[in-house]
Amino acid sequence: MKREDVNAAMDWPLFFKEQALVCSDSRLRTFYEHGCISPDTPLSETPFVALDFETTGLDSDHDEIVSIGLVPFDLNRVRLREARHWLLKPRKPLVEESVVYHGITHTDIDDAPDLGKVSGAVLEAIAGRVVVVHFRDIERPFLDSAFRQRIKEGISFPVVDTMELEARIHRKKLSRVLYRLIGRRPTSIRLSDTRVRYSLPRYSQHHALTDAIATAELLQAQIRHRYTEDTPISAIWC
Repeated sequence: MKREDVNAAMDWPLFFKEQALVCSDSRLRTFYEHGCISPDTPLSETPFVALDFETTGLDSDHDEIVSIGLVPFDLNRVRLREARHWLLKPRKPLVEESVVYHGITHTDIDDAPDLGKVSGAVLEAIAGRVVVVHFRDIERPFLDSAFRQRIKEGISFPVVDTMELEARIHRKKLSRVLYRLIGRRPTSIRLSDTRVRYSLPRYSQHHALTDAIATAELLQAQIRHRYTEDTPISAIWC
């Protein structure tokens, strides 16, 4: 079974209760003790937090997080006053390719803390909320890997992936075949391109906090266009 299928079938509230009983690290235990909302919770009652990382690469087993941005929100409001942003010092030197991508240099992170120093604050900020990302193969596996390297315990939680919600519409198998037959490129589901389709403003890219805000606004738009406020969270999380 694919990982996404396993996550989609997860009983997340039960998982959180079980983890709260077995976690050794007090920060992780507190995170799980906050619990997880019921799968039938309407989107209008769901507390969200948009999360974005900048990393040294795309392999969560070998690359590391260099920046975290997050912002709490619900369907009606993005809580900018509660937004947080951290620069982090990875355990390995930055590589040129990632510096070009996100613009974070060695000078920027000379005095930055290791993720372990801010992990409690990060967990506190996302506890009790449903995490929203644009491309779930970054934030959840990178945070899990970072915790395993530092405290020998991993972490998992449900996420809403705004990229995957767009893929449900634009990347169906039949659509891909038709695109090839008529010689057209598939519709882009990148964050910036997707926002344009919903008439959202353009923001500068590859800054963790800006991208978190952009992701929060995108989910608000997706729900208003594709779902209803009564839609259960289980319809879009995994």
